[in-house]
Formats: sequence, structure tokens, C-alpha cells
Amino acid sequence: MSVARVTEITSSSNKSFQDAIEQGIARASKTLKNVKGAWIQDQKIVVQDGKIVAYRVNMKVTFILAE
Repeated sequence: MSVARVTEITSSSNKSFQDAIEQGIARASKTLKNVKGAWIQDQKIVVQDGKIVAYRVNMKVTFILAE
């Protein structure tokens, strides 16, 4: 039997939502062991002078707790 935990993180990129997701998962994997999945809860953009300057995602990352 395994037990999972979910933690919420926010990640940002100036390139794309995809890049923000990839950076967030890569960073979470450095701290959390056994990352198994994520749910993208929100996607937001930051606009300055009529242009998109940042893409942000709020995600819930699932990882398996060590025994």
C-alpha cells in the first residue's frame, strides 16, 4: 500500500504555459521524491503595456510518501 500527498505550487515563465509547467515540475522534483503527477489548477498571464510578459500556472503536485 502506498500513501500520496498533494502540495500546491506556482510557477512562472516568460515563454509559455508549457515552459512554466515544465519548470515547476523540474523544481518540485528536486525537493519532493516520487513525484507521480500534477493537476493544473489555474493559468494566468501578466500583461504590461498591452503585451504578455509572464505566464503563470498554479498546480497541485502529487508525490508518494516514503515508507
